[in-house]
Amino acid sequence: MLPIDAAAHSSRWRHRHPVDKAVLGLGLTALAVALPPWPGAALVLTAALAVLLGPAGVPGRRLWRAYRVPLGFCLTGAATLLVRVGGPHGFVGLADGGPVRAGELLLRSSAASLGVLLFAFTTPLSDLLPWLLRAGVPAAVVDVAMVMYRMSFLLLDSVRRIREAQAARLGHTTRTAAWRSLAGLGAVAFVRAFDRAARLQAGLAGRGYDGTLRVLPSGSRVSVRFTVASLVLLAALATLTFVLHSYGKGR
Repeated sequence: MLPIDAAAHSSRWRHRHPVDKAVLGLGLTALAVALPPWPGAALVLTAALAVLLGPAGVPGRRLWRAYRVPLGFCLTGAATLLVRVGGPHGFVGLADGGPVRAGELLLRSSAASLGVLLFAFTTPLSDLLPWLLRAGVPAAVVDVAMVMYRMSFLLLDSVRRIREAQAARLGHTTRTAAWRSLAGLGAVAFVRAFDRAARLQAGLAGRGYDGTLRVLPSGSRVSVRFTVASLVLLAALATLTFVLHSYGKGR
């Protein structure tokens, strides 16, 4: 199991309704995109971190391991705004206002990423998919997502076992051997994926599969108190942003 999935299954909010967590996590993401970068995105980032490390109980090390990947994309995207290509002052140079625009983009994207991670760290996909079906998402889409989700862990386990076997046979001692092992790993994983898919199809056909995978959703209900508290927090962040933004313009 991936670390983020393990954290979601052991989260303090594991048994809360997905709608509760969607209002908070995706609401913070929407605010990060809609509000002015300063101070709006900065306030959203601070609030998301406080909720993740506080009430949600996400370990800081796990959060950093998951956050550093989208943060790397955020930094890469922001860095492109620092330079310009072409113009009267040379082929490549510093863009006018580049640092300001790069900082705003970095604030927006990093805060929005934390909002999404808040939802991901507290909501296992196995809990989310049945509620997507109830929300009107086509059953075929939900079934494909569910099968891919479960198959991905089997394939990752197979890849890990193959790599361990290759390493035990000194398959990574030289660069040539490493490339040969990588090619073999890809070929074996490809064949095993098709083999598992064929066995899965045969098993479903033997159990009378009619096009829908029926699962028992959790019995959690939407918490009115939690949802109202989330909306109050979102409204407070938006209000504080506009107050501080107006005060900054007045000065």
